[in-house]
Formats: sequence, structure tokens, C-alpha cells
Amino acid sequence: MTDRSSARAFLTQVTDDFTELPTPEGEWGPDGPLAWAGYDAARARARERTGEAESVVCGTGHVQGVRAVLLAFEFGYLGGSLGVLTGDRLEAAYGYARAHRLPVVPLVATGGSRMQEGMLALTQLQRVARQSALTRAAGLPQIAVLRDPTTGGGWATLGAGADVVLALPGAQVGFAGSRVRPPDADPAAYTAEAQVAAGAADALVRPEDLRRTLGRWLRLLTSPAAEAPLPRHPGPPPAPGLPRTGWEAVQRARSPRRPRADRYLDACFTHRVAISGDRCGGTDPGMLCGFGEHAGRTVAYAAQTGTATRPAGYRTAARLIRLADRLGIPVLTLVDTPGAANDAEAERQGAGAAIADLFDAVATVRTPITTLLIGEGGSGGALALAAPGATWAAPDSYFSVIAPESAAAILKRPPEETAATADHLRLRPQDLAELGVIRTD
Repeated sequence: MTDRSSARAFLTQVTDDFTELPTPEGEWGPDGPLAWAGYDAARARARERTGEAESVVCGTGHVQGVRAVLLAFEFGYLGGSLGVLTGDRLEAAYGYARAHRLPVVPLVATGGSRMQEGMLALTQLQRVARQSALTRAAGLPQIAVLRDPTTGGGWATLGAGADVVLALPGAQVGFAGSRVRPPDADPAAYTAEAQVAAGAADALVRPEDLRRTLGRWLRLLTSPAAEAPLPRHPGPPPAPGLPRTGWEAVQRARSPRRPRADRYLDACFTHRVAISGDRCGGTDPGMLCGFGEHAGRTVAYAAQTGTATRPAGYRTAARLIRLADRLGIPVLTLVDTPGAANDAEAERQGAGAAIADLFDAVATVRTPITTLLIGEGGSGGALALAAPGATWAAPDSYFSVIAPESAAAILKRPPEETAATADHLRLRPQDLAELGVIRTD
């Protein structure tokens, strides 16, 4: 069920209070910059119908106690289209957010750029993109809410360009609006549900849950931790004892009874919210990413769940780490994968480039990053998520350059020598500590 409420009605739904920012002065001559016949009359009708002088209402408000700058589009005003005066308002609001160190929340409902202002309207997308980039560089979060509809340049800048993208169920979301798509286009592809499934938006949020969800996101992203999380056992009690042999270490790590990432995350965080998708058309349920509260502090997390990690999983983790870095939030990573997915589809999706990008994100991050090996550490597909010099290991885990079975096959050893090969690889937690790969302090 979509929401076509007015901008001010929607602001009332999501904020505790709202104060509109001063409106920048600006006006066109008769019928606008293109002298488009009837443009003044259309604007007058839009003002009378909505009570608004432009297609966006900008101001400040508290969302469950957190102050933010909110940009609420009025779809009833010429389809929420972006014109030059819309750009004036958005630019002023972004500048206010940076001057007062406030997060920005676009509440998007737009059909795109305003035809009656031609290319001057279209260039507002560049203007908005610059303001968003400056706000990103200032270390301030942007959380977009996609209403119905969110199409055209508004989706491609204010929506898809945000750090976190929340969408109302049933909303029309897509770059192409309903009147300009190919006649045989599948309408299901242009929905909030489809954008979440494709990794372009993070989550669907029902209107009645939006204020609470938005408030939680704002609290987490504006309250970074002062220091890195403690790496020791952020999860269930550790398994008793260390494995005697390499093969025992492998078997314990592969056991279905071993705790997985969700149990560690539940034990580590009092509450958490998830991001989803690589913004390139993919998602990977085997990589859990998001932000949570640990000991009263915000910590980001990226956690493998024991499956072969897909390219979308690596790209989502890299996205998470870079966002945390910009916001000054420490990162906890949980390593648990037999390795990177190596099927043909993974290659077509750019497995190598995705892993390389994650290695780069971990290597260049400035905020503290801590890793716990909680299960299988299969080759480079696991190492990409591990923090150099800040990796610990659970007793029921192993880390190896290659799986023992594969190593035996490459060395042309019979299957019965797999266990001995595991010993030769020195993959047990105690071996890793002796080799200096993990820490024990």
C-alpha cells in the first residue's frame, strides 16, 4: 500500500516537531525561463491545490529525539518535479546541515526534472549531487526514504545517492517513470520491492514503523564509538579447548552445531540495523552488514555466515566499511566462509574485482577495525575481510591458504592423506598464533 500524503502530513508522521528553513528568494519572469505558455497558471493551480510555493519543503526536526535536516517533496506540486527554485531550496538546506553538523533525510516523492524549465531544470541534478557529495565529505550521514513515486533524477541523486535507502512498500521506484518506459517493460521491476531485491535499496519499512526505524538509524549513525570494540569473544561462550590436529580444527569449524554469525551478532549488540545490497544489482544473504549498539557505542559489522561469499557480498562489505570510515565508526568483521564463490556466475559478476575492492577498503580504512575468525577461513575469500594485525580466532575455527582436500588434490595425494595435509598447512588457531597471523592478547 503506497503513501501519497502531502509533504507536511508526511513530516508530521515521521518527526516529533518540524521548523521550516527560510526560503531562498528567487522568481522567474512570465512563464519561467523558457517562456513556456501556461507555466505560471500551472504553478498557481499547484499552489492553490497544495498550499506550497514549490515542490519541496525543507526544514529541521527531531526524529525520536535526534535533530536532522529533512527534505520533503510535495508530489501534488507539479509531480514533485525539480526546477531551479527547488534546487535553491535543496542547496540552502544542505548548507544548513553542514553548518550545524546535522544528518540529512530526503523524503523523496518526485517524477523527475521539470520540463517547463528545460535544461536548467535538468542541471539541478548536478547541483544536488554536489551538495550531497559535500555533505558526504563532511562526515554527515544521509538517509533517504523512498515514497510513491520516486523516479527520474530524484531517484538517481537524492534517493540512490544516500548512505542508507529505506523504501515504503508498494512505492514506484525506478529511473524510468511509468510514461517513458518501453511498452513491454515489466512493471514489477520498478517497485520498492524490486529495488531492495536488486541491492539498490536497503530495506522496506511500513509507514507505521518509519519514525521508529528512522530514529534508530539516526541515533546509530550520529553516535560513533569513541574507541574500537573489544575483540575478545563478542558472542557466545567460546568452545572448550583447542583442536589437537589440523583435521579436527577443520571438522569443528564445519560442524553444523557451531555458532554462526547471527548468534555472535545477537550476543554482541543490544540492537542492530542492516544494510543490504551492493548498489550494483546484487545481494548476498551470506554477508550480514549493518550497525549496532555495543556497550552503549555504535559499531559497524560485516559478517560472513559460513557460505561461499558472492561478489555482491564483498561489494556490500566494502560499502559498509567505507561508510563507517566516513562517519568515524569502528568496524567489527566476522570471518566464516569456505571461500569465495567460484562458479561461472560469480566470475561474470566480477568476483576478482569485488574481492580486490574489499582488500582496498580494509587496507585504507582509518577507523579501527577488528576481526574475529569464528569458523572457516577459506583462502583469499576469507582474508579479504580480515584486519591485518587485529584478527583474533575462536577455538572452533581454522584459517588456511587452501582447503585441505584441494591441497591434497593439487599435490596429487590420495584422499586418505587429507588429514595429514591439514596438519602440514598449520591452520589451527594455535598454529596461526605461533605464525603471527592472529593475536591472542
